[in-house]
Amino acid sequence: MPFPRTSGVLLHPTSLPGRFGIGDVGPVAYQFVDFLRDSGQSLWQILPLGPTGFGNSPYLAYSAIAGNPLLISPERLVEDGWLIPEDLVGLMDLPTQTVDFDRVSQLKMGLFRKACQSFRENKTSDQERQFQEFCTNKAFWLEDYALFMALKLAHDGASWHTWDEDIARRKPEAIQAWQQKLKDEIFFQQYLQFEIFRQWSDLKTYANEQGIEILGDLAIYVAHDSADVWAHPDIFCLDGETGEPALMAGVPPDYFSETGQLWGNPVYNWERLQQEDFRWWIQRIQSILDYVDLIRIDHFRGLESFWAVPQGETTAINGYWVNAPGEEFFNILNERLGSLPIVAEDLGFITPEVEALRDKFELPGMKILQFAFDSGPENPYLPYNFESPNWVVYTGTHDNDTTVGWFDQRGLQQKARVTRYLGCTSDQGIHWDMIRLAMASVANQAIFPLQDILGLGTEAKMNQPSVAEGNWAWRFEAESLTDELRDRLKFWTETYGRLPQGKK
Repeated sequence: MPFPRTSGVLLHPTSLPGRFGIGDVGPVAYQFVDFLRDSGQSLWQILPLGPTGFGNSPYLAYSAIAGNPLLISPERLVEDGWLIPEDLVGLMDLPTQTVDFDRVSQLKMGLFRKACQSFRENKTSDQERQFQEFCTNKAFWLEDYALFMALKLAHDGASWHTWDEDIARRKPEAIQAWQQKLKDEIFFQQYLQFEIFRQWSDLKTYANEQGIEILGDLAIYVAHDSADVWAHPDIFCLDGETGEPALMAGVPPDYFSETGQLWGNPVYNWERLQQEDFRWWIQRIQSILDYVDLIRIDHFRGLESFWAVPQGETTAINGYWVNAPGEEFFNILNERLGSLPIVAEDLGFITPEVEALRDKFELPGMKILQFAFDSGPENPYLPYNFESPNWVVYTGTHDNDTTVGWFDQRGLQQKARVTRYLGCTSDQGIHWDMIRLAMASVANQAIFPLQDILGLGTEAKMNQPSVAEGNWAWRFEAESLTDELRDRLKFWTETYGRLPQGKK
C-alpha cells in the first residue's frame, strides 16, 4: 500500500524525558506529539511496545501483544484517583539521560501495586465493567500472559522450560491449580495491561487528532521465554524433550557482524501455522492495529525464507536457509483484514524472491542513507537509484550509529564520498545535510531518529546489534526540543513538499 508524501521521527517512548527514570505515556508524551505537529511531521515511529525481558530489548519481549507496564504514567494514575499526589513525593533519584531498568522497575512496580489495590477497593461499577470488558476482549492472549507473568514471579524469573513439567507443558490440572494459587498476581498483571492499553489508546487518539499517525514495529520473532511460546509450543520449532529452541533465529554474517547474528529466538513451525490458516499471526497483527496506525515488519525477509541455526551453536555461521510461505500468508491476511498499511524492513541479505514478495503486495521497503556511500554509483541506497516513490527513507535506524557518530568515524576518503554527493556541507552540520537529502528524495516517507535531529554523537546510539546488554537506554532532555529546532524541521519539511495538507 503506497503512502502519501510525509515525514516523521523515530523515537521509542522509553527515550522520552520524565521524572520516573524512563519515558512513559504521561504528559511529556503529549508534549512530544505537539512538537511533531508544530514541526510539520505526520509520523511517529516507535519500536515494539512489549514487556521486555533479558537485556531490556523491545525485540525480546515476554509477549508479542502485551504492552510494557513501565510505560504506564504514574501521573495519569494520580489523575484517575488510583494514586494520591503524596505517593509521588520523595521518590528515588534516577538518571535523566539513560534508563536504569532495574531501578525503574523497582520504583514503578511499587507504585503500580499500590494503584492496583486502590483500583480493586474503590472502582465504580462502570470502571469494573470497563475492566471486565477489556479482559474479555483480550482473553485470547491476556489469560495466558497474566498467568505466565505470575508464574515467572513465582519461579524467581526462571524460564518456563525449567519449571515443573506439569505446568511447563500446561497440563490442565496444573493450570487450574496455579490459577487459583496466583489469582491475586494474575489480577495485578491484568490490571497493568488494562492501564497501559487505556493510557496508550488515549495518547494515540490525541496524536491522531493532531494529524500524527503511529508507525509501530512488529518483531518477526518472539522470545523463547515468552507467553507466546509457552502457550503455543506447536507453532515453534522446539526440542520435544527440553522445550528449548531446536532451531534458532538469526542472520548470516553481514554488515553488522562477521559471525552473523544469533538471536536465540525459536523459528516458526510454518507447516503448523499453515494448517491453522495463520490464525496466531492474524490475531497478532489485528491486535497490534488496535494501538498503531501503520506496521513495520522487522526482518521482513524471514517471511520469504529464514536463517535457521541448530541448537547448540554459539554463532550464526552454521545456519541454513529455509523457505517460508510468505505469499500464502499475505493472501490470507489480506482476505481476513484487507490491504494493510505495512512497511517491509527489507535490509540485509535480500534476494529477488524477497523483493518479489514485497512488490507483489505493494509494500514500501526501506532505504538507509548511511548505507549509500561505500560502493559505486549503482548503490541502491543512493537517492537517484530509488526506482519508485514507494519507499521509506531513513538517515539511519535504531540499529545504526547516529549520523554524526557515523560520519565522525569515517576516514577522510569516506567522508569525501559523502560530501561530494551532497555537493557541499552546510553550517548546520552533517546531520541536517543528510536529513535534507532524505527529505528531497522521491521516497513517499522520510523518517529520522530524534538523535539525528538533535545532532548527537555515538553516545546517543540506541542499539548495537549482536551485543546483548547495555542497549536501549538512551533518553533525551526535555529542553532539547527548542523552538528553533521545531521551526528548522518544519522549514525543510515544507521546502520538500512533505507538510500534511492544511498545514502549509
